[in-house]
Amino acid sequence: MFVRTKRLLLRPGWAEDAKALHRAIADEGVIRNLSRAPWPYEPAHAEAFLASECNTAQPSVLVFHCGEGAPMLIGSIGFSVGDDGETEFGYWIARNHWGRGYATEAGRAIIACARHSLRLRKLNAGHFLDNPASGRVLEKLGFLPTGSIVPRHSAGRGEDGPCRLFAIDLGSPEGVAMAA
Repeated sequence: MFVRTKRLLLRPGWAEDAKALHRAIADEGVIRNLSRAPWPYEPAHAEAFLASECNTAQPSVLVFHCGEGAPMLIGSIGFSVGDDGETEFGYWIARNHWGRGYATEAGRAIIACARHSLRLRKLNAGHFLDNPASGRVLEKLGFLPTGSIVPRHSAGRGEDGPCRLFAIDLGSPEGVAMAA
């Protein structure tokens, strides 16, 4: 999947991206907000992630900022199978790119693909309670709180943390909260 927005390029990761991926994500402040990434994040983790088989039904892509010069890797966004077997939306943005609207811009683009190309009906998502900025991104994308807060493990935290769950009904343009 390749998607271009006003400022971003979303594309699959390639082996050549390993160093840039490691530089962007190997930050405890980023990893502590993720439930699946290992900590400490080593170069071998980036290589293994990029070598993993692509799931075309639930793609994950790298996010590149396209400014002057070569595109710069600033994050990743995509879908995975959640603990409940349903499709889960997730993303991360490198710390020095926080607060610039990149997560929302990339999220709108990939959710449009989920709705129109992948024909997904529902997406789940969540954020750790001490990361309210991620909750604001989810709300801007049309996700609505399900009313559930569950423990979720984070290797960057070294423990479980309370995670607020969200969902979006992709059959509705404005999103409809769905029970988790």
